[in-house]
Amino acid sequence: MRHTGSDVGLVQAIFRIDNMDCPTEEKLIRGKLGGMQGVVELDFNLMQRQLIVSHDPAVAQQIAPALKQLGFDPVEITPDMPSDQPAVASKSYWKLGVAAVAALLAELLGWTLGEQHALVIVAAVLAIALGGLPTYKKGWIAIRNGQLNINALMSIAVTGALLIGHWPEAAMVVVLFALAELIEAHSLDRARNAVRGLMALAPEQARVQQVDGRWLMCAAGEVALGSLVRVNPGERIALDGEVVNGFSSVNQAPITGESLPVDKAEGDPLYAGTINEQGSLEYRVTARAGNSTLDRIIHAVEAAQGSRAPTQRFVDRFASIYTPVVLVLAVLVALVPPLLGGDWLDWIYKSLVLLVIACPCALVISTPVTVVSGLAAAARRGILIKGGAYLEKGRTLRWLALDKTGTLTQSKPVQTDYQIWTTFQDQQLQEHKPQGHKPQKDPRSLAISLAGRSDHPVSRAIAQAIEKEVRGEEVADFTALPGRGVRGVLSGQVCYLGNRRLIEELELMTPELEMRVLELERDGKTVVLLVQDQSVLALFAVADTLRSTSQEAISQLHALGVQTLMLTGDNAVSAQAMARAAGVDRVEADLLPEDKLRLVAELSAQGPVGMVGDGINDAPALVRADIGFAMGAAGTDTAIETADVALMDDDLRKLPAFIRLSRATMAILMQNIALALGIKLVFLVLALAGMATLWMAVFADVGASLLVIANGLRLLRR
Repeated sequence: MRHTGSDVGLVQAIFRIDNMDCPTEEKLIRGKLGGMQGVVELDFNLMQRQLIVSHDPAVAQQIAPALKQLGFDPVEITPDMPSDQPAVASKSYWKLGVAAVAALLAELLGWTLGEQHALVIVAAVLAIALGGLPTYKKGWIAIRNGQLNINALMSIAVTGALLIGHWPEAAMVVVLFALAELIEAHSLDRARNAVRGLMALAPEQARVQQVDGRWLMCAAGEVALGSLVRVNPGERIALDGEVVNGFSSVNQAPITGESLPVDKAEGDPLYAGTINEQGSLEYRVTARAGNSTLDRIIHAVEAAQGSRAPTQRFVDRFASIYTPVVLVLAVLVALVPPLLGGDWLDWIYKSLVLLVIACPCALVISTPVTVVSGLAAAARRGILIKGGAYLEKGRTLRWLALDKTGTLTQSKPVQTDYQIWTTFQDQQLQEHKPQGHKPQKDPRSLAISLAGRSDHPVSRAIAQAIEKEVRGEEVADFTALPGRGVRGVLSGQVCYLGNRRLIEELELMTPELEMRVLELERDGKTVVLLVQDQSVLALFAVADTLRSTSQEAISQLHALGVQTLMLTGDNAVSAQAMARAAGVDRVEADLLPEDKLRLVAELSAQGPVGMVGDGINDAPALVRADIGFAMGAAGTDTAIETADVALMDDDLRKLPAFIRLSRATMAILMQNIALALGIKLVFLVLALAGMATLWMAVFADVGASLLVIANGLRLLRR
């Protein structure tokens, strides 16, 4: 798949390389392509076996041959080829089986006839020829390109063992290494399949209504926007859409992680990959295949896999130092003791054991497997994490700032009070009107004209309450006033619909009005006031309710040692009432977007801070926070693409779940690093003491790799 890169004139080629899944192979490719003129950038996704090459078009035909010279079999991904196509099995199992029998025979004959017997040598050579030639081939390629990866080290160690007469052991080492590589590849596939399982959720066909009214099964990729699709009970939904007919409950767990089915009726959204459980639904397609919410989740997880977490970057740097140090130690072990009178064959054997121990594969592979398992486990539960860095950082959060409306609350407020209001009563107000002043219209008509143009939940509540009783009119020069309300011109007069802050800025707050506003706010209500021609015409009181999960989520956050802060543009009185109900530690009210940004910046001085929001006005604070959480991101392009962590539904309990997953991930990362280094250290000491053999070193190296992979995969079972 080639497309223009970010630099002018550059293109990108994406290759799938089935036998590329180890960091040492990445290093080999970097050494080859990195020095090629015209190649600008290389991006690796080892978990998906993908390589992205940004290059000059003139060198396009040189890249694949260069990869083949390294022993790889690259397949360039084209637009008509699925990038998630599973790797093709290339192992010859019968060869490995025969090699294993030959190696065991060599060991048995070596015990009875001696290691130098001709039958032992023949059996060992057969085992090495059948089971070790791929390792030798890759090892030679690595040495020729100046790289000492595990294949090069194994090739040197086995050759050295043959030269000093350890035929049975050399054969057994080759077979054990080939078998362990096979097991390791299957273990890594489990992590890959965790993401590939998401890809398989959406069915490949959909039942689409034709022009003549018939319903026919069509390929999902060919269904156009606006098409009418029918989904029967028990079927998976193929494409994102909006219900136009029918009623059913839909299992949205694959997208949002919700444990219970969600009722769907006319106007409700549907997501590809979810399951229709009861009635038949007809829906209109709102996103084509490849651009659905599920697709965006998959793309985000894949992109997150390609990025290196801080621990992985540290491990890579450590490994780049560790390997040369152990190699130098192996050379010294082979030369210094014999020069001081030691036995040459004995110390050369010990140095060969050290060569096998020198490979840091277990250490290097432990971090990406663990991080990818954590990312996949989170995605299954409706928590979309945009990179390993955020997964690791989540455990350090000390403060969590939460927007009120739409985050802690339902974001479905309803109007509770409506009161016509004129300053100092109608008679006094009329006495001050200039001659020829036009009679006032029904305040609700002005209110719905302004509220109907706003997407704020409070405005929507007012509009819904009065839309059946009065009609609005056209609004000129409509302007949103962030943190205050809205402004517009109706019938030539400037009108405002806004909160207490706006009224105070307009200098229209009187003692009588303030008393009434306070009375409503003490009941936990949000007061919105209508102004026309510098007069307050009416008051509207709106009340929101806490989400059912807010109290439990806040309680869990406190149990995890995370302090909470409510940020809202609402008044302090009603904000305090809502905060007490939710159990939030601290409240900041009457805030503008820039105030939220300032408070988040101040909190970050006390420790890592997260910000949870659902609106555009929260964007600056979300960006400034160490981790920005977007609420209810399902179906929302912007939230999925811009948030550090997107909660696919509105369940706040996903916040403590994310922090627990982050802590579990970091604990497993530390365990894996300790396992990999600890096992290496033990065998390093055993090798120097002459108590470790080559096959034991192979067990130590590959066994450690299998241990850390299995440990990392535990996250998928959380």
